[in-house]
Amino acid sequence: MSQLFDLSGKVAVVTGANTGLGQAMSVALAAAGAKVSLVGRVAPDDTVKTIESAGGTCTVVMADLSTTDVVQGIIDQTTAELGPIDILVNNAGIIRREDALDFSEKDWDEVMAINLKAPFFLAQAVARTMVADGRPGKIINVASLLSLQGGIRVASYTASKSGVAGITRLLANEWASKGININAIVPGYFATDNTRDLRADPARSSEILARIPAGRWGEPSDLGGAAVFLASKASDYVNGTLLPVDGGWLAR
Repeated sequence: MSQLFDLSGKVAVVTGANTGLGQAMSVALAAAGAKVSLVGRVAPDDTVKTIESAGGTCTVVMADLSTTDVVQGIIDQTTAELGPIDILVNNAGIIRREDALDFSEKDWDEVMAINLKAPFFLAQAVARTMVADGRPGKIINVASLLSLQGGIRVASYTASKSGVAGITRLLANEWASKGININAIVPGYFATDNTRDLRADPARSSEILARIPAGRWGEPSDLGGAAVFLASKASDYVNGTLLPVDGGWLAR
């Protein structure tokens, strides 16, 4: 059974790997045997230290995903240093909070560029290499509860994450027959930088915790198992799914 989850010899790219969910998934993939390309605009020093201290292999690719100009460079550097890409985790994301009546075009465009445009075009570029080489592959998008719900004061984030759910299904329809599995993880409320303001608001934090059957905020490490599953042979017949990791929020 353990062989189903063994990623030895595989090369994974994880965007937004410096902290939080991206860091936790990078560490989990490395622990399962993958060589991990850590992508982002902030140096992932802690992630590198954690992976290498456990005997894992990783490389760092500095890239600002607000522009698609960096996509080919991510693929080229990763391939040159680690080998052909087998796994892509589209995790990088940002959030802007403002009442919908006052939401700016700038905040809309910045969020959509990183949260939706970058994942699509990075997936496209990676899939092209897989198809050209005749190799199977795994693409994991990080969606959100707001892929399924409306939220409050996060117009562009909700729109972008709803889009992530949509392109996950679309790409699965087009690429499953090519041996490429495309799925998405739907994180619930996790203790990360993106939720700092929510956790600092006693009333809002209390409301959120009251709805989570598990009774706590998720820890980034809670996402590691889902990432390894969707990156491994164990998920070979899983396509176009949205996998909640939410402490039971959606079941409430």
